[in-house]
Amino acid sequence: MTYTQIGILFVVAVVVSDLLVLRTRLVTRKGFWVAYAIVLFFQCVTNGVLTSLHVFTYADSAIVGDQPASDGPPPFFGQGRIFFQPFEDLLMGFSLCLLAMALWIYWGRRGVQRTPMSGPPIWRWSGRVPSTAPSADGPGPGGARDGEPTA
Repeated sequence: MTYTQIGILFVVAVVVSDLLVLRTRLVTRKGFWVAYAIVLFFQCVTNGVLTSLHVFTYADSAIVGDQPASDGPPPFFGQGRIFFQPFEDLLMGFSLCLLAMALWIYWGRRGVQRTPMSGPPIWRWSGRVPSTAPSADGPGPGGARDGEPTA
């Protein structure tokens, strides 16, 4: 498969997942498109710089357009390029952003870690197993420390 085919396949799969599987319907919301516009700007800047400096190169058979010689940057616009990067990178970036946001909303609706853990970092628990329930030793993470009075 070419990078173009994979990009189109991912866009279709993620949009179908958003609308029919996860049912978050992000692509129908104005807020998603505003957030994606911000992500797209920074994607174009970073990918454009990395591609123009030949940090990333692509096989001619995998993308639309040609990979230019290593003596100069690819075209800024044209030959299948947008801001130096192949347009397929925009397809993949869209798919990744949409999938990440859709899964975030999907899991949030199902209460995944609705009650965040608080307290000192795990490495400060002195080898004790973290527990949110009070034990015989005293309260769990985030509660009073050893030797401190509790309310």
